[in-house]
Amino acid sequence: MFEIGNSLREARVRRGIDFAQVEVATKIRGKYLRALEDEQFDVLPAETYVKGFLRTYAEYLGLDGQLYVDEFNSRFVTGDEREPRPRPSKAQRARQRRTETGVVLIVLAAIAVITVVVISAWKSSGGSPTSSHHSTKRPVTRSHVAVPLLTVVAKRGSAHVTARRGDASGDIAFDGTVQKGDAPVAIRGTQLWVQIDSPENLRVIVNGHTQLIPGHAPRVIVVTRAGWRPA
Repeated sequence: MFEIGNSLREARVRRGIDFAQVEVATKIRGKYLRALEDEQFDVLPAETYVKGFLRTYAEYLGLDGQLYVDEFNSRFVTGDEREPRPRPSKAQRARQRRTETGVVLIVLAAIAVITVVVISAWKSSGGSPTSSHHSTKRPVTRSHVAVPLLTVVAKRGSAHVTARRGDASGDIAFDGTVQKGDAPVAIRGTQLWVQIDSPENLRVIVNGHTQLIPGHAPRVIVVTRAGWRPA
């Protein structure tokens, strides 16, 4: 802690400078220079002037101007007092508005992108974001249709087929001539006794699987779900 006014006065006197010389060099009026040396700071127009004049006067005398400003703040400025902030210039205000506008545009663009992504995801999921989890549709059930035990189709010419259920004395399941171009004949049962007069003209399907009946002579076979065998 030091005496601001006495320190300034001693520095000026030591250098042999009068107020007129200081006033010309610093552009500070003489009465304000005297007020600084007498620490009559209320003579100056405002606190801001006090600090500015102190810094200028001290640095003109070869002293540390900031040191004098700090000493003034510690002794004469209370904690509640604040220096007014300088108002921004028109150029600064314009730059600030451009910056704020740019930030708003970026935020709006980001919201638009997110909206497009959400809508695309919503559409790709079938129009409802919860449709995959809360669908009221039930899987379509199809009635089971048993594959016929025996199906015969004429691949050329014709062939007479007699089929009985069980064995040779069983009920007739089919008895007729199958010709090329006719619809397939499906014969159902668990076991069939079958007589074919021209097996080379037929395509025989047992339990959904095509079987080869070799030979050209009439054949008698027994058909089950496992396949066929000679009778």
